[in-house]
Amino acid sequence: MKHPIFAVICTVGFLVLSSDLSQAQQIRSATLQIQPSTNDQASEDIDKKLESMGHALPEVSKPVGIYKRAVVVGKMVYLSGHIPINKAGKIMQGKVGKDVAIKDAQYAAQRSALAMLASLKAEVGSLNKVKRLVKTTGMVNCTADFKEQPQVINGCSQLFKDLWGEENGVGARSAVGMVSLPKGAIVEIEAIFELK
Repeated sequence: MKHPIFAVICTVGFLVLSSDLSQAQQIRSATLQIQPSTNDQASEDIDKKLESMGHALPEVSKPVGIYKRAVVVGKMVYLSGHIPINKAGKIMQGKVGKDVAIKDAQYAAQRSALAMLASLKAEVGSLNKVKRLVKTTGMVNCTADFKEQPQVINGCSQLFKDLWGEENGVGARSAVGMVSLPKGAIVEIEAIFELK
């Protein structure tokens, strides 16, 4: 037969241990609740974010030559060069340094970016499937003495940065001047994206 004092000590010890475990569980639960989520950016709806920024994707244009708008290889999407189409559906034409101001050229670059996003979405189904921007190549229709091509292509790069953030929306880039571009377009831009 067990001694009554021993039984009391065991009972008290069990209650203290149970109380400690309960408090530990409560603290752990509270800690988990206040920890910031690391998947906020990953779960962000990019399609809706684009709309909230006031942008609407243009209609996907048909190729004007023997090429595809986009080609998917593994998890990489290669976008062909896209020229800017304004909201009225017209090609934005002109030569920077002659009859097009930098501000207007930046807007044209943004319109090319939207055209690329339209082709990208048509190819993969949703912009939410995009992991990051890898590379952008921007060509600017400009005079021989114009030297601010990077500023012009910022119109495209800023949109991608606003959509996917500093880490995933900014990639490698080239910005060059051209004596002429197809259809007299102000810019032509191509890009490479990685899928999730």
